[in-house]
Amino acid sequence: MDQIADNTVIPIDGKVRKEPLARPTREEAEAAVKTLLLWAGDDPGREGLLDTPKRVVKAYGELFGGYDEDPKDVLGRTFEEVAGYDDMVVVRNIPFHSHCEHHMVPIIGHAHVGYLPEGKVLGLSKIARVVDIFAKRLQTQESLTAQVAHSIQEALEPRGVAVLIEAEHMCMAMRGIRKQGSTTLTTTFTGAYQDDPHEQMHFMALSRGTES
Repeated sequence: MDQIADNTVIPIDGKVRKEPLARPTREEAEAAVKTLLLWAGDDPGREGLLDTPKRVVKAYGELFGGYDEDPKDVLGRTFEEVAGYDDMVVVRNIPFHSHCEHHMVPIIGHAHVGYLPEGKVLGLSKIARVVDIFAKRLQTQESLTAQVAHSIQEALEPRGVAVLIEAEHMCMAMRGIRKQGSTTLTTTFTGAYQDDPHEQMHFMALSRGTES
């Protein structure tokens, strides 16, 4: 086993902290893929599967790249020249792909993120990047929603943060109950959004495009 460097980010209880963690070598990971192919009933030695272990390991490096990123690094830069703007900022329809931590199959959806500034704002692309960082880890939708909201609240210290995520879970669509097309909605509210139902309704209307 190799040792990951001390600055590797590990998700613990919805937060991130730094600690060393033993990680298999690439060769060990590829061998594990071969074992799964055998268990599924196929032959890893046949022509079509010869390079599959390498491809899967490479793909996992992309799909789960969020373990090696810290949202604090993304959210560290803010802008204070906002000309007195203190109304809601909403970035909606942020597409993401994650993976269910129970079955390791895809979660596909959109995130809507809003906040009420308190003297400073974030670059809009940073919000989308934070969604990606947490999405590129094994997740439950509930945890993903809370992690995005609380990381922005902690870094920006706005008057409140609101996150709405709508997603389809392939663990429901491809296996088990096999209900294609059903979606799950989750929300997390902090600060003023938590205290004021009007702010919640305003955010929900803007997120769903129903604001009159």
